[in-house]
Amino acid sequence: MISATANQIFQRVIEDYHVHDKIDQPVENPFERSSLSHLLYLKCWIDTAQWHMEDVVRNPDIDPREGLYWKRRIDRQNQERTDTVEFIDSYYLQQFSQTVPLMDAKINTESPAWAIDRLSILALKIYHMEQETLRTDVSNAHLVACQEKLAILMEQRKDLSQSIDELLLDIQEGRKYMKVYKQMKMYNDPNLNPVLYGAQK
Repeated sequence: MISATANQIFQRVIEDYHVHDKIDQPVENPFERSSLSHLLYLKCWIDTAQWHMEDVVRNPDIDPREGLYWKRRIDRQNQERTDTVEFIDSYYLQQFSQTVPLMDAKINTESPAWAIDRLSILALKIYHMEQETLRTDVSNAHLVACQEKLAILMEQRKDLSQSIDELLLDIQEGRKYMKVYKQMKMYNDPNLNPVLYGAQK
């Protein structure tokens, strides 16, 4: 099942990242470049670095110029994240290229890769919520609240993992279409963001 593989890789990424715990630590992807595992590792590394960028930019005392610097890095990171998700969907498009949908095949609300994207984010939430349950400088109420949230996140991961595996099986057996829409993000595109193309006039 792909969800079990993905969850293992995401856990490994998060642990690898926190060995150094530095946003600019170069990624050392252990998987063969053309493999799905390579894409999953890269995807979660991008998410993990971005998680920490989001923490930095929310510092209420941040210098505005530094805040803008991080905002722009987050925008670039978001584009890399989207590109990597689309590479994962391309993998599945190829994998199911010979599958003929049944006459009553249905459309899913999201592609396999965007569901896997949510699984990667969930792994990060679980890791950081678990860290909160281990703190010794907070109240018992904080610990109890975080333990309750952690239990909910774990249940979410279980349910989402099952849903992803079921989606891929449905696509494989023709019960659902393998259909992908490019995200077509506009804010980074100098031809589609009015502020960017306005500045070029």
